[in-house]
Amino acid sequence: MSDHHVDTVMDDAIAAVVASIHNTPHQAVVAVAGAGNYALAWLLGVGGASRTVLETRIPYGYLAMTDFLAGYAPEQTVSADTARRMARSAWQRGLALREGDAPIVGLGCTATIATDRTKRGDHRAYIATWDDAGVTTDALTLEKGLRERAGEEDVVSRLVIAALARACTVDAEIDLRLASSEQLTTETARHADPVQRLLDGDARWVTIHPDGSMAVDADPPQALLPGSFNPLHPGHVELAAAASAALAAPVAYELSVVNVDKPPLAVDEVQRRIQQFQGVGTVVLTGAETFYKKAQLFPGCGFVIGWDTATRLIQPRYYNDSESAMLTALAEMWASGSRFAVAGRTDDDGTFRTLADVNLPGGFHPLFVDIPESAFRSDLSSTDIRNAG
Repeated sequence: MSDHHVDTVMDDAIAAVVASIHNTPHQAVVAVAGAGNYALAWLLGVGGASRTVLETRIPYGYLAMTDFLAGYAPEQTVSADTARRMARSAWQRGLALREGDAPIVGLGCTATIATDRTKRGDHRAYIATWDDAGVTTDALTLEKGLRERAGEEDVVSRLVIAALARACTVDAEIDLRLASSEQLTTETARHADPVQRLLDGDARWVTIHPDGSMAVDADPPQALLPGSFNPLHPGHVELAAAASAALAAPVAYELSVVNVDKPPLAVDEVQRRIQQFQGVGTVVLTGAETFYKKAQLFPGCGFVIGWDTATRLIQPRYYNDSESAMLTALAEMWASGSRFAVAGRTDDDGTFRTLADVNLPGGFHPLFVDIPESAFRSDLSSTDIRNAG
């Protein structure tokens, strides 16, 4: 094995590129596994790093990687798909950590390179960058035996810097130190429509503003009025206003594309329903079909529900017939800062029921906020409107 001397200290050319990255408005979360560690040191070793680097992650272990990918366990850790998933997780993390409205870049690098034992497979690396527009993936197979570990680490780290520079729109010429037998391949894919991205699992939520503009994984809402909105009617609008006063927070509407015991909504059906909100209010699309999942997705969020939903929320049969599971779920939602604003509704016998008619478990009363009949009452029903139409 021959290996030219590798200086792990950043050279002037790399330092210049890193300085240019730091002078852009972009902010990044960079995650590397298997290689790319020099790149982290280089990024942090040039003044201005705090303007660019929000966080670095090294999910080396399998469980660490699974945790970083939000529970997804990759069949193959070193693959283009895993790099893209890492980049997406890094981008989502960046949205949560960014300061102001800086453009966010998520970078994921996964590699297998020379180590203290002989590897039967190829030495290879995949680097992906994810931003608002799309995802770009670089793939490289290293010539086995040409370099020692430090040399391969140097090549992968240079590729990480080059990929981040490209994502930050820095025009940089970096010597990747590739051999003539090594070829870098690069693929770029633009993101699909935001609604399709949610259905595909590439987005956690989609915010649709009253003017019809959409944003993926934007600022989380403070309070939500969930519903199927088939159709949206004046009662929903009046309830949102009353709940906003009760919770002292702006209320957006929430439409889950996934429902319990029903197939996911089709894209055209989602589009039809969200068109109702133009000029009316903000609607948030999610894939969270239960309040427990909604609370996990939006910690500290308030939820607006009717009396009938409140009664279901505290019934063990909705928690696999386990009272302890129900109490645990309620406790976790409370601990996350969730609150439930409960509006009255007419039951099947024609009696108007309110939060006072809900048999709340002991100690959980502070989790619920009453919307009194004097503040809101509407006997409109989407089902009745559909049946009448």
